[in-house]
Amino acid sequence: MAEPALPTEEQILNALRVVDDPELGLNVVDLGLVYGVDIDDQGNVKVRMTLTFPGCPLGEQVTQDVQAALSIVPGVRDVDVQIVWQPAWTPDMMSEEAKRALGWAF
Repeated sequence: MAEPALPTEEQILNALRVVDDPELGLNVVDLGLVYGVDIDDQGNVKVRMTLTFPGCPLGEQVTQDVQAALSIVPGVRDVDVQIVWQPAWTPDMMSEEAKRALGWAF
């Protein structure tokens, strides 16, 4: 049986769109919380992301949700979520869609 093809960055980002920030109710991609995705030649995925503020009590839940969302993507072998704080997240990092959803863009 052939191994599934390696996932693409686009597939990973699309899968992450189901992961919502529990406080804001918007997905982590449109909120601008995902800073980078690396996929090695074995299908191991590393996600560099942040949270809306340091010490967020829901960070562990978001990390688990990211791992769960990516574990079902064909070709993903392992998921490593790295929470980083630089650069610090600001609302300017949100997509226009997220800004509109929160009433911050007109």
